[in-house]
Amino acid sequence: MTATLRFYAELCRFLPAARRQVAFAHRWEGRVSVKDLIEGLGVPHTEVDLVLINGEPADFRQIVADGDRVAVYPVFESFDIAAVTRVRPEPLREMRFVLDAHLGRLAAYLRLAGFDALYRNDFTDEQVAELARAGRRVVLTRDHGLLKRGSVTHGYFVRETRPDRQLVEIVGRFDLNRVARPFSRCMRCNALLEPVGESDVAAEVPEESRAHYHGFVRCPDCRRVYWKGSHYRRLVLLLDEALRAGQS
Repeated sequence: MTATLRFYAELCRFLPAARRQVAFAHRWEGRVSVKDLIEGLGVPHTEVDLVLINGEPADFRQIVADGDRVAVYPVFESFDIAAVTRVRPEPLREMRFVLDAHLGRLAAYLRLAGFDALYRNDFTDEQVAELARAGRRVVLTRDHGLLKRGSVTHGYFVRETRPDRQLVEIVGRFDLNRVARPFSRCMRCNALLEPVGESDVAAEVPEESRAHYHGFVRCPDCRRVYWKGSHYRRLVLLLDEALRAGQS
Protein backbone atom coordinates (compact mmCIF):
# COMPACT_ATOMS: atom_id res chain seq x y z
CA MET A 1 0.00 0.00 0.00
CA THR A 2 1.08 3.57 -0.62
CA ALA A 3 0.14 6.89 0.99
CA THR A 4 1.31 10.43 0.33
CA LEU A 5 2.71 12.19 3.40
CA ARG A 6 3.70 15.78 4.11
CA PHE A 7 5.40 16.89 7.32
CA TYR A 8 5.42 20.55 8.31
CA ALA A 9 7.79 23.00 10.01
CA GLU A 10 10.27 21.59 12.52
CA LEU A 11 9.03 18.01 12.11
CA CYS A 12 11.09 17.95 8.92
CA ARG A 13 14.31 17.83 10.93
CA PHE A 14 13.57 14.19 11.76
CA LEU A 15 13.39 13.28 8.07
CA PRO A 16 16.02 12.70 5.39
CA ALA A 17 16.78 15.84 3.37
CA ALA A 18 14.88 14.59 0.31
CA ARG A 19 11.63 14.32 2.31
CA ARG A 20 11.70 17.76 3.97
CA GLN A 21 9.16 20.43 3.00
CA VAL A 22 7.68 18.26 0.25
CA ALA A 23 4.95 15.65 -0.18
CA PHE A 24 6.35 12.18 -0.73
CA ALA A 25 5.04 8.68 -1.36
CA HIS A 26 5.59 6.01 1.27
CA ARG A 27 4.96 2.28 0.85
CA TRP A 28 4.25 -0.32 3.56
CA GLU A 29 2.81 -3.78 4.01
CA GLY A 30 -0.13 -4.84 6.18
CA ARG A 31 -2.34 -2.90 8.58
CA VAL A 32 -0.73 0.17 10.18
CA SER A 33 -1.98 3.01 12.39
CA VAL A 34 -1.05 6.58 11.57
CA LYS A 35 1.03 6.72 14.80
CA ASP A 36 3.10 3.71 13.78
CA LEU A 37 3.47 5.07 10.27
CA ILE A 38 4.73 8.43 11.52
CA GLU A 39 7.14 6.96 14.07
CA GLY A 40 8.38 4.44 11.52
CA LEU A 41 9.59 7.42 9.53
CA GLY A 42 11.54 8.71 12.53
CA VAL A 43 9.19 11.37 13.94
CA PRO A 44 8.34 10.94 17.66
CA HIS A 45 4.59 11.10 18.30
CA THR A 46 5.10 13.64 21.10
CA GLU A 47 6.27 16.15 18.51
CA VAL A 48 2.96 15.88 16.62
CA ASP A 49 -0.13 17.89 17.51
CA LEU A 50 -2.40 17.49 14.50
CA VAL A 51 -2.82 14.89 11.77
CA LEU A 52 -5.08 15.33 8.77
CA ILE A 53 -5.96 12.34 6.62
CA ASN A 54 -7.52 13.40 3.35
CA GLY A 55 -8.18 16.80 4.91
CA GLU A 56 -9.98 15.47 8.00
CA PRO A 57 -8.57 15.43 11.56
CA ALA A 58 -7.47 11.97 12.69
CA ASP A 59 -6.22 10.45 15.92
CA PHE A 60 -3.19 8.21 16.27
CA ARG A 61 -5.27 5.03 16.19
CA GLN A 62 -6.71 5.60 12.74
CA ILE A 63 -5.63 3.01 10.18
CA VAL A 64 -4.02 4.42 7.07
CA ALA A 65 -5.53 3.18 3.80
CA ASP A 66 -4.01 2.81 0.38
CA GLY A 67 -4.06 6.15 -1.44
CA ASP A 68 -4.55 8.30 1.69
CA ARG A 69 -3.00 11.77 1.88
CA VAL A 70 -1.56 12.41 5.35
CA ALA A 71 -0.53 15.86 6.62
CA VAL A 72 1.37 16.01 9.92
CA TYR A 73 1.76 19.21 11.96
CA PRO A 74 3.98 20.00 14.98
CA VAL A 75 2.97 20.89 18.53
CA PHE A 76 1.03 24.12 18.98
CA GLU A 77 1.39 24.23 22.79
CA SER A 78 0.81 27.98 23.06
CA PHE A 79 -2.22 28.10 20.76
CA ASP A 80 -5.76 26.88 21.31
CA ILE A 81 -6.85 24.52 18.55
CA ALA A 82 -9.29 22.60 20.74
CA ALA A 83 -11.98 22.83 18.08
CA VAL A 84 -9.89 20.47 15.96
CA THR A 85 -9.51 16.81 16.90
CA ARG A 86 -6.03 16.43 18.37
CA VAL A 87 -3.86 13.35 18.46
CA ARG A 88 -2.58 14.11 21.97
CA PRO A 89 -4.40 14.78 25.23
CA GLU A 90 -5.24 18.42 25.91
CA PRO A 91 -2.27 20.77 26.41
CA LEU A 92 -0.72 20.98 29.85
CA ARG A 93 -1.58 24.51 30.95
CA GLU A 94 0.54 24.21 34.11
CA MET A 95 3.95 23.52 32.68
CA ARG A 96 5.94 20.98 34.65
CA PHE A 97 8.94 19.19 33.22
CA VAL A 98 11.02 16.08 33.69
CA LEU A 99 14.41 15.98 31.98
CA ASP A 100 16.59 13.06 30.98
CA ALA A 101 20.06 12.46 32.40
CA HIS A 102 21.81 14.55 29.71
CA LEU A 103 20.07 17.88 30.45
CA GLY A 104 21.22 18.73 33.97
CA ARG A 105 22.27 22.30 33.27
CA LEU A 106 19.02 23.02 31.45
CA ALA A 107 17.11 21.67 34.46
CA ALA A 108 19.00 24.08 36.73
CA TYR A 109 18.25 27.00 34.41
CA LEU A 110 14.54 26.12 34.25
CA ARG A 111 14.45 26.02 38.05
CA LEU A 112 16.25 29.36 38.11
CA ALA A 113 13.41 30.77 35.99
CA GLY A 114 10.89 29.33 38.46
CA PHE A 115 9.68 26.20 36.65
CA ASP A 116 9.09 22.79 38.22
CA ALA A 117 11.79 20.66 36.59
CA LEU A 118 12.51 17.14 37.87
CA TYR A 119 16.00 15.88 37.13
CA ARG A 120 18.56 13.39 38.38
CA ASN A 121 21.64 12.28 36.49
CA ASP A 122 20.78 8.65 37.14
CA PHE A 123 17.19 8.72 35.82
CA THR A 124 16.52 5.83 33.46
CA ASP A 125 14.25 6.25 30.44
CA GLU A 126 11.63 4.16 32.25
CA GLN A 127 11.73 6.47 35.28
CA VAL A 128 11.47 9.60 33.14
CA ALA A 129 8.45 8.19 31.28
CA GLU A 130 6.72 7.15 34.52
CA LEU A 131 7.37 10.51 36.21
CA ALA A 132 5.92 12.26 33.17
CA ARG A 133 2.83 10.04 33.17
CA ALA A 134 2.18 10.21 36.90
CA GLY A 135 2.79 13.95 37.26
CA ARG A 136 1.46 15.13 33.87
CA ARG A 137 4.87 16.48 32.99
CA VAL A 138 6.49 17.34 29.68
CA VAL A 139 9.51 15.18 28.88
CA LEU A 140 12.53 17.16 27.68
CA THR A 141 15.18 15.04 26.02
CA ARG A 142 17.66 14.68 23.19
CA ASP A 143 16.78 10.98 22.83
CA HIS A 144 14.33 10.20 20.00
CA GLY A 145 13.65 6.76 21.47
CA LEU A 146 12.39 8.14 24.78
CA LEU A 147 9.80 10.28 22.99
CA LYS A 148 8.50 7.25 21.07
CA ARG A 149 7.39 5.48 24.24
CA GLY A 150 3.64 5.01 24.24
CA SER A 151 3.30 6.20 27.85
CA VAL A 152 4.81 9.60 27.00
CA THR A 153 2.00 11.92 25.89
CA HIS A 154 3.78 15.28 26.12
CA GLY A 155 7.42 15.62 25.17
CA TYR A 156 9.89 17.71 23.26
CA PHE A 157 13.16 16.97 21.52
CA VAL A 158 15.62 19.70 22.53
CA ARG A 159 17.42 20.94 19.41
CA GLU A 160 20.09 23.21 20.89
CA THR A 161 23.23 21.80 22.52
CA ARG A 162 24.35 24.79 24.64
CA PRO A 163 22.39 25.01 27.92
CA ASP A 164 21.81 28.78 27.66
CA ARG A 165 20.45 28.38 24.13
CA GLN A 166 18.37 25.41 25.29
CA LEU A 167 16.71 27.66 27.86
CA VAL A 168 15.84 30.21 25.15
CA GLU A 169 14.47 27.37 23.00
CA ILE A 170 12.22 25.96 25.75
CA VAL A 171 10.94 29.38 26.83
CA GLY A 172 9.99 30.13 23.24
CA ARG A 173 8.52 26.72 22.44
CA PHE A 174 6.21 26.64 25.47
CA ASP A 175 5.51 30.38 25.70
CA LEU A 176 6.94 30.56 29.22
CA ASN A 177 8.09 34.16 29.42
CA ARG A 178 4.74 35.36 30.79
CA VAL A 179 4.63 32.86 33.66
CA ALA A 180 8.25 32.77 34.78
CA ARG A 181 8.98 33.36 38.47
CA PRO A 182 12.76 33.91 38.57
CA PHE A 183 14.69 32.95 41.71
CA SER A 184 11.71 31.21 43.32
CA ARG A 185 13.07 27.64 43.20
CA CYS A 186 16.15 25.84 44.40
CA MET A 187 18.52 25.19 41.49
CA ARG A 188 19.82 22.07 43.25
CA CYS A 189 16.62 20.23 44.22
CA ASN A 190 13.65 22.06 42.65
CA ALA A 191 11.78 22.99 45.87
CA LEU A 192 10.16 26.41 46.30
CA LEU A 193 12.39 28.76 48.29
CA GLU A 194 11.31 30.34 51.58
CA PRO A 195 12.43 33.71 53.00
CA VAL A 196 14.54 33.60 56.15
CA GLY A 197 15.89 36.24 58.49
CA GLU A 198 19.54 37.24 58.56
CA SER A 199 19.94 35.89 62.07
CA ASP A 200 18.63 32.49 60.93
CA VAL A 201 21.48 32.08 58.43
CA ALA A 202 24.33 33.56 60.48
CA ALA A 203 26.04 30.19 60.75
CA GLU A 204 25.73 29.48 57.02
CA VAL A 205 26.50 32.81 55.30
CA PRO A 206 29.92 34.48 55.62
CA GLU A 207 29.91 37.61 57.77
CA GLU A 208 31.15 39.73 54.83
CA SER A 209 28.19 38.61 52.71
CA ARG A 210 25.74 39.36 55.52
CA ALA A 211 27.25 42.82 55.79
CA HIS A 212 26.79 43.61 52.08
CA TYR A 213 23.69 41.67 51.05
CA HIS A 214 20.14 41.42 52.34
CA GLY A 215 17.11 39.30 51.52
CA PHE A 216 18.05 35.67 52.18
CA VAL A 217 16.02 32.63 51.13
CA ARG A 218 16.44 28.95 52.00
CA CYS A 219 15.48 25.70 50.35
CA PRO A 220 13.27 23.71 52.76
CA ASP A 221 14.58 20.42 51.36
CA CYS A 222 18.35 20.67 50.95
CA ARG A 223 18.67 23.71 53.32
CA ARG A 224 20.83 25.61 50.84
CA VAL A 225 20.77 29.39 51.39
CA TYR A 226 20.62 31.90 48.53
CA TRP A 227 21.28 35.62 48.40
CA LYS A 228 22.00 38.27 45.76
CA GLY A 229 25.75 37.86 45.74
CA SER A 230 28.34 38.56 43.06
CA HIS A 231 26.87 35.88 40.81
CA TYR A 232 23.38 37.42 40.86
CA ARG A 233 23.89 39.93 38.03
CA ARG A 234 25.17 37.20 35.68
CA LEU A 235 22.11 35.06 36.36
CA VAL A 236 19.77 38.02 35.88
CA LEU A 237 21.33 38.71 32.48
CA LEU A 238 20.99 35.03 31.48
CA LEU A 239 17.30 34.97 32.43
CA ASP A 240 16.58 38.35 30.85
CA GLU A 241 18.05 37.21 27.53
CA ALA A 242 16.10 33.94 27.59
CA LEU A 243 12.77 35.54 28.50
CA ARG A 244 13.14 38.36 25.95
CA ALA A 245 14.17 35.94 23.21
CA GLY A 246 11.23 33.73 24.07
CA GLN A 247 8.85 36.57 23.12
CA SER A 248 10.07 36.69 19.53
